[in-house]
Amino acid sequence: MTGTIVRFDESRGYGFITPDEGHEDVFMHANDLLADEYLYQAGRRVEFFIGASERGPKASEIRLVTAGAVDAPLPTVRANTESAPLPPVVVSAAAKAEQGEEEEPTCDVLSLSEFRSEVTEILIRADETLTAGQIHRVRTGLAEAALAHGWVEATES
Repeated sequence: MTGTIVRFDESRGYGFITPDEGHEDVFMHANDLLADEYLYQAGRRVEFFIGASERGPKASEIRLVTAGAVDAPLPTVRANTESAPLPPVVVSAAAKAEQGEEEEPTCDVLSLSEFRSEVTEILIRADETLTAGQIHRVRTGLAEAALAHGWVEATES
């Protein structure tokens, strides 16, 4: 079966799924998840097997439905992509030097603490149900990648 998570309490390890077929909500437990608990949040699409328990229907082998497997189209950010401006042409520093042009910075380079703060705000605005632990894990991974690619300065501000 497929359905949508209505709620999942990561600290308690259980929640409920509303099946697409319109049956009553199905109980879900952390022991039946096939991926990390923090990925299972309200609104996420899942597929699962359904069985009976003493208290009603219970899901097992709960797996997240990937974007490619979802029947309904994902929401688009821009309604009319035909009139969207083309991305700017990026000229390498070496090509600019050959043409005698000075290299201009292509973007702001933030300090690590500025980057963390901005990422935190973006995550909170994107999904207010994220826990502090989830935000911390995502932010840490992004900060490590940003440092490795030189997108942020390693200094704290």
